Amino acid sequence: MARPVVAIVGRPNVGKSTIFNRLIGDRLAIVEDKPGITRDRIYGTAEWNGVPFSVIDTGGIELSDEEPILKLIRMQAELAIEEADVIVFMCDAKTGVTGADEEVATMLYRSGKPVIVAVNKVDNIGRQDFIYEFYNLGFGEPIGVSGSHGTGIGDLLDAIVENLPELTDDEYDEDVIRVALIGRPNVGKSSLVNAILGEERVIVSDIAGTTRDAVDTPFEKDGQKYVLIDTAGMRKRGKVYETTEKYSVMRAMKAIERADVVLVLINGEEGIIEQDKHIAGYAYEAGKASAFVVNKWDVVEKDDKTMHLFEQKIRDHFLFMTYAPVVFLSAKTKQRLHKLLPVVQHVADQHTKRIQTHLLNDVVSDAVAINPPPTDKGRRLRINYVTQVAVKPPTIVVFVNDPELMHFSYERYLENKIRAAFDFEGTPIRLFTRRKSDEG
Repeated sequence: MARPVVAIVGRPNVGKSTIFNRLIGDRLAIVEDKPGITRDRIYGTAEWNGVPFSVIDTGGIELSDEEPILKLIRMQAELAIEEADVIVFMCDAKTGVTGADEEVATMLYRSGKPVIVAVNKVDNIGRQDFIYEFYNLGFGEPIGVSGSHGTGIGDLLDAIVENLPELTDDEYDEDVIRVALIGRPNVGKSSLVNAILGEERVIVSDIAGTTRDAVDTPFEKDGQKYVLIDTAGMRKRGKVYETTEKYSVMRAMKAIERADVVLVLINGEEGIIEQDKHIAGYAYEAGKASAFVVNKWDVVEKDDKTMHLFEQKIRDHFLFMTYAPVVFLSAKTKQRLHKLLPVVQHVADQHTKRIQTHLLNDVVSDAVAINPPPTDKGRRLRINYVTQVAVKPPTIVVFVNDPELMHFSYERYLENKIRAAFDFEGTPIRLFTRRKSDEG
């Protein structure tokens, strides 16, 4: 099920990114250990009192330097209005309410969305009185916070959770494979949807419901039911999103949350760019089964080595997703299109695969015998047993004498051995190290 979305909006230099980092905690710091993941992040996940939600940092969106500041702020507010379930309106205690704040407030007020005013830089008790003028913005009680010191963040999280909509159950049966197509603009997402469905159809933007609804297309092939979650359809004529490619991330995230399998589209004609890594990184972090789809393969000049060399480039650029298979095709000519759905079904199967505990332990025992864990200050990691605790993605807990002794490189070694034994092609594996309970 898709998490509700919280957007942080406000004029420049009020501390949006600092508060964003406070809300998501160290989650991104953990996944950044994976080699190759791009560090520029504007979307993260958070949880407070057991309630999960996603956070957009509009401050991380780079628009042209030629954009007037007021226009830039308006566009970011419009993004928040369109994408978010709850909006955190960041202001600055030092400057007080500005004309730009009032303009954004007017837009947000008209939206009808829940808005929480967070007044940053309330770094000491003496500045607590500074927040009262922000009542004039018309959104009720402002919350004083300090991004640098972390004060007030708990109150802000309480207010966010209080205003979030309830998580809704998914509307599709368990046997339906939900497939999201993601990628930067002009990689051919809509063309691929049409090719898969075998018919021309326009993915319209003015569908029933809210403007944030995804465009879902159910279909069946060879007895397997699928739903295509298309992120290519323009909403509100895309006037916000087309200003910069980074907005495509916002659209992709909603689809990723709801998907079982994520197809990361790459333009075979143009090759790989940094934005492709951003978007693929979100599929990895969400723990989804994935495959790379290199589209427009019909226009690429090639010989017998071209496909192999392009796949090697993908492996080099996406070191954090070496498990994802690569499909080369042309949505326009339908060349090699028949190879796509079997790959989708295969990676979906791996995503839900369960391995019996005794088989897992046999593989890990053999791995330890071949390559024992290194010692750390005279102490050696001892693995007691291993068990799979979840699927989507396959999640494995390794019980040990001391989790501090599990080095990242040894964890990766174990993951590689597990993959070699049980396939798991197309799906990330989550490995967690826990202290064996009877060891205290």
